[in-house]
Amino acid sequence: MPTRLKDVAARAGVSIKTVSNVVNGFVHVAPDTRARVQAAIDALGYVPNPAARRLRGGGSGVIALAVPDLRSPYFAELAGLIVRAAEWRGWTVLIEQTDGRDLGAGLRRHSIDGLILSPVGIDSTAVCADGLPTVLLGERTVDGPADHVAVDGAAAAADATRHLLRLGHRRVAAIGAPDHPSTVIRAQRLAGFCAALADSGFPADPALIVPVSGMHLADGAAAMAQLLDQAGQPPDAVFCFTDPLALGAIRTCAERGLDVPGDIAIIGFDGIEEGRFSTPSLSTIAPDTERIAQFAVDLLAERLGGGPAATAPPREICVDHRLVARESTLGRSY
Repeated sequence: MPTRLKDVAARAGVSIKTVSNVVNGFVHVAPDTRARVQAAIDALGYVPNPAARRLRGGGSGVIALAVPDLRSPYFAELAGLIVRAAEWRGWTVLIEQTDGRDLGAGLRRHSIDGLILSPVGIDSTAVCADGLPTVLLGERTVDGPADHVAVDGAAAAADATRHLLRLGHRRVAAIGAPDHPSTVIRAQRLAGFCAALADSGFPADPALIVPVSGMHLADGAAAMAQLLDQAGQPPDAVFCFTDPLALGAIRTCAERGLDVPGDIAIIGFDGIEEGRFSTPSLSTIAPDTERIAQFAVDLLAERLGGGPAATAPPREICVDHRLVARESTLGRSY
C-alpha cells in the first residue's frame, strides 16, 4: 500500500497536521520538526497524492510559469528546476513564453491556480491586479505588487566588475546595457558596473558601454565587434550582462585573433552549464537558481494554502549569488 500521511506522522513522532504543514510548505513549522518530518518522508518514500489534494483544495493542480525567452539557457534551466519543485507538490506546470507581450488574456484561457512570472518587458502590476496568486522573479525591487524572489543584480554586477579590476584591468567595457527604459534587470546590472568602477577611481567610459536589443550569442558577437571597431584604445576587459552575450563576445575575439584573457578578459552573468565547456571556460556570476526555483514554488504554495500567508503583504526574498572565476579571466594556468 502507498505510504500515507499517518505513516509519516508516526515515524516522525508528530501529528498528521504537522506533516501536512510540511508537505504544503507552510512556514510556521520549527526547523528541527521540519527536518524530522522530511527525514521520515524520505525514508518512507512518501509522495503526495495530487488528485486528493485538488479535491481538498478545490484547485486545478496547474500553475503557470511565464518567462521571456525559452531560447535563453538560463530560463530553460530555471524552468526545469521549477517543474521539478512543482512536481513534488503534485502540480503540473504550464510554461508560457512572453516575448515581452501581455499575457493576461492568454492565461485566463487556462484553469490555473497561480503564476510564477519573470516580468521582463511586462507590466507586472497589471498582471497581479488580475487577482491571480503570483510570484515574481528577477532583479531585486522594492514594494513590488506580489511576492518576489530576486538576486541583487547591482551587487552581483559590481562583484563581476571588481573581479576584473583586481586582475589589473582598467579599460573595462560593458555589453548588455538597456536599449529602452523598461529593462529594469539590465539597468540594475549597469548601475552595479558603474558603481564598482567609480568606487575604484576609474569612472565608466560611455564609449565602452554597448546597448543591445537582445541577449543572445549573436548580440554579444556584434557588440564585441563594435567595441573593437570603434576609434580609440580597445577595452582590456568586458563584463557581459548574460553568459550568451559573453560567449558571443569570445567568438568575435577568436575571429579577430585576440586571446582571451591575454588580450581581453571576459566575464558573464547567469552561471549556465555551457560556460563550463566553452574555450576558454567562462567566468560568470552564478545566481543560486535552485533556491530561486524552490522559493518561488514554496511562496506560491503558501498563497494557495489559505491561512494568514494567503493575505499577507508581498514578501521580498533575495537569493545569493557567487562569482565563478574560470579561464576567460584567469587564464589556463589557474
